[in-house]
Amino acid sequence: MSDDLPQLTRQLSPGAVVTDDAITEGYRRDRAATVPAGRPRAVVRPGTVAEVSSTLRWATENAVPVVPRGAGTGLSGGANAIDGCLMLSLERLTAIREVNAAHQYAVVEAGVINADLGRAAAATGMFYPPDPGSFEICTIGGNLATNAGGMRCVKYGVTRDSALGLEVVLADGTVLLTGSGARKDVAGYDLTSLFIGSEGTLGVITSATLRIRPRPPRDPVTFVASFPTLEGIGHAVDAIGASGVVPSMLELIDRATVNAIEDYRRMDLDRSAAGLLIGQADGAAADDDVRRMTQCCEKAGADLVVQATTAEESDLLLEARRLSGTAVMAAGPTVIDDVCVPPGRLAEMLATILAISADSGIPIATVAHAGDGNLHPTLMLPDLTADTVARAMAVAERLCDHARRLGGTITGEHGVGVLKRSWLRDQLGPASLAVHQAIKTALDPAGILNPGRSF
Repeated sequence: MSDDLPQLTRQLSPGAVVTDDAITEGYRRDRAATVPAGRPRAVVRPGTVAEVSSTLRWATENAVPVVPRGAGTGLSGGANAIDGCLMLSLERLTAIREVNAAHQYAVVEAGVINADLGRAAAATGMFYPPDPGSFEICTIGGNLATNAGGMRCVKYGVTRDSALGLEVVLADGTVLLTGSGARKDVAGYDLTSLFIGSEGTLGVITSATLRIRPRPPRDPVTFVASFPTLEGIGHAVDAIGASGVVPSMLELIDRATVNAIEDYRRMDLDRSAAGLLIGQADGAAADDDVRRMTQCCEKAGADLVVQATTAEESDLLLEARRLSGTAVMAAGPTVIDDVCVPPGRLAEMLATILAISADSGIPIATVAHAGDGNLHPTLMLPDLTADTVARAMAVAERLCDHARRLGGTITGEHGVGVLKRSWLRDQLGPASLAVHQAIKTALDPAGILNPGRSF
């Protein structure tokens, strides 16, 4: 421990600064297995916004890098430790300050678990739409930092679409409030959107005012369609998009993922299908919407289309989808990719994934938020030796390059982090990178906030 760390320890509440290796080890990395993690100087667990401010002011004065951290559920290495850094954990900022059903907003701190906000909203007859696959353990701060999505974003949008304003602590300790309580506000730059998705490189989000919505008037209606080819699923998704129906969920699970789920926990899914398409509609017209979606599936060549008849059956189908990441990771080391393509290009991207898998000899299990073109091809590796990791990263780069050539992006919701930083330059181009750097320099001139991450 350096001579100046006791000064920070004295400024914060007892136990906020931790240097015990046995404890700091658990804060070193997120879930990106192939991204290296350094060793932090200390883990700081502030209990108030004022303590976050004091921490960042101290870090700037002492030129110590700071890595903000939520629950560590990220998949791009963006919350991995840097040697000598402070790991700034927001885990103690867990207050749900307000849930206002009348005006449809909630004010929550960064360490609040996504599902806990959902339950608090439900108690007032409302719901919070963004629902990442890790919603039971991921935090609102992490969701905001990566602009997380989830299964409902095909209808309700990603985290940014539910954010009305933020409380952000800047690198020098200044506390900034963005947004307003008005439904329409174009006064000044849209700073709220700027910080969302910035992966802790511009400031540390400590709380947010989020839009919550009235719960639909009835339980959603769910179906599952089994397809002999992934191309057929792509065509079904295109047809659903052209039909005018806006599903509340439209999710793809390929054969490799289905089998990983069944190996992990018996769910009675069709192991022989090339892929499954799970769809859902909410609202007053849900029955008609599902009827039209299932017709699209049948015309696209689905072998079997089944509608859930009870809420329990519907929940089981969604549970299977949510288990996909856990099940595939339980089978062995993985690289979980995250690309997004424009409407109408899903079938092409699915075909490319199959071709790249065959060419490289690396099995790829794919799930997708099919309704908005966001795919998660997961490379299933035999080990984490240097040669295997190098081969896997070459495959991941090919997947990202193809998504970009289709007019898409190298990340839809997981963030750039460390995993994809070297590939971002080709997507943004020199003019955009220069603007990014100018913003970074203006807000973090000492470069202490999550250095070497994102752009």
